[in-house]
Amino acid sequence: MKNTSTLGLFLAVIITLSVVSCNTSDPVFDAPVPGKMQLLFDNVAGSADLKLNASTYQNAAGESFTVTKFNYFISNLRLRKEDGSEYVVPQNSSYFLIEEEKPASQTITLNNVPAGKYTGLTFLIGVDSLRSMADVSQRTGALDPGTNNGMYWDWNSGYIFMKLEGISAVAPAAQNNTFFYHIGGFGRSTVKINNLRTVTLSFRNDVVNVQMDATPALRITTDALKIFNGPTQLSIAQHPSVMFDTFSTNVANNYVQMFSYDRVQAN
Repeated sequence: MKNTSTLGLFLAVIITLSVVSCNTSDPVFDAPVPGKMQLLFDNVAGSADLKLNASTYQNAAGESFTVTKFNYFISNLRLRKEDGSEYVVPQNSSYFLIEEEKPASQTITLNNVPAGKYTGLTFLIGVDSLRSMADVSQRTGALDPGTNNGMYWDWNSGYIFMKLEGISAVAPAAQNNTFFYHIGGFGRSTVKINNLRTVTLSFRNDVVNVQMDATPALRITTDALKIFNGPTQLSIAQHPSVMFDTFSTNVANNYVQMFSYDRVQAN
């Protein structure tokens, strides 16, 4: 009789534990599964699509020009959630080079984005000082000075954040009517030029939902005309070539305004 009672008590304990186990949430299985987000950079010139070596555009100074190259770095991305918190894209996965001549580069895929609802985006135009000065072993992919399409100054040990090149009748004949803007500089101690700029975009009325089985694609327009038509009106005739000099900060103050959120694009 005693053995029967003991067995019954043992079975009761097992059944109770089973019930508790079935009704207790496992945080591993309940955690939202990360998803992906795509950023599609659409380079334009005002209301027109940007086309290299083809279309002619006009800046606010009334100067006509053709674009032959347009590149820029995007880095240090942060996604803003509906509750105001932010997801910071890991540093090693947060450097991208957008090149007009390479359409594939204009689509950025962010992996392992926490599931949730997002309302905005912040990023840096350029390459921050910490990564710029890091050992070359930490500067791979888009940051590899040997393969990033001339977006690095060997003579100045730094990245070119934005490169715009083109042809215009008002550019000097001595330069074969070419003009170029190669803008960089992260404010190192000996040279104070700092052309890093931060862009913050709101998704306006859109709430972008990231989840395991859906990858939202956000279209962002980059208006190259803003490089000319910003707080400082940039004249090709007056400034046909700008690189590492004090006037470059005016160009940086212009290009920070060239990005705008467009819409969520259906995949």
